[in-house]
Amino acid sequence: MQSKCTYFSAFTITCNNRLIEFSRPCVMGILNATTDSFYDGGRHNDDEALVGHACWLLDEGADIIDVGVVSSRPGAQLLPPDEEARRLSHVVQLLRQHLPEGTLLSVDTCYAAPAEAAVAAGADIINDISGGQFDDAMFATVARLRVPYVLSHTRGLPSEMQNLTHYDDLVREVQYYFSKHLDKLYDMGVADVILDPGFGFAKTLEQNYELLNHLDDICTTFRQPLLAGLSRKSMIYKALNCTPDEALYGTTVLNTIALQRGARLLRVHDPRPARQAIELCRLTAFENK
Repeated sequence: MQSKCTYFSAFTITCNNRLIEFSRPCVMGILNATTDSFYDGGRHNDDEALVGHACWLLDEGADIIDVGVVSSRPGAQLLPPDEEARRLSHVVQLLRQHLPEGTLLSVDTCYAAPAEAAVAAGADIINDISGGQFDDAMFATVARLRVPYVLSHTRGLPSEMQNLTHYDDLVREVQYYFSKHLDKLYDMGVADVILDPGFGFAKTLEQNYELLNHLDDICTTFRQPLLAGLSRKSMIYKALNCTPDEALYGTTVLNTIALQRGARLLRVHDPRPARQAIELCRLTAFENK
């Protein structure tokens, strides 16, 4: 039976006055310029390594490079915004100097000052794991900068979020959260919003799977494209009793399920398996028409 979500349909975002159309779900490759990310923190800790890994992500099929200089894993400590702005603008400038012209760059930040500095340096998209909750200026800044915005669901700071996992109805509360924040963003003039249900953020292992099982309900409620960030997360490696390094196969399985339930963007450490999942899901969707 075909999913009720048309996950293989086109969607668009506008970046720097360019209308970007994706005729298939797209792949966001993760570039961690951090020392403490849960999977690859410290592996790309100089300029040459960062550029090399960004080029590898593109060669492996990433459509967007998502740059982060602060770990947002549960339990992590955030940087002061001015220090994050300095680091983030440096990495974005570095990538703009070395990557092909037109490469789409997203920045993973939850503060307005780093977001503004990154866009000034050449970033195209703001990916905010806080949904505007950590900085009251974030929504107004995104509206003024006229950039696409990834609106994520979470509760509390990374250092406390895993103590905030009680929900009366998880899926309904995520839907209400998106509805409330979308109204505010559109009232401010933000044109392009991508929704991220926040797998792993203020959710238990069981709640993550409940959310994945109802992803199509979220997709059919909202017209905005939905991003699934599942790559090598604890909901995979804890369920399989393995390490993040051993969680690629599990990631590919869950990415496939997310695609079948409506995800149009996959945020991943490993673009090639994600692209293969997309291509095979597209064939399945075609066969089921």
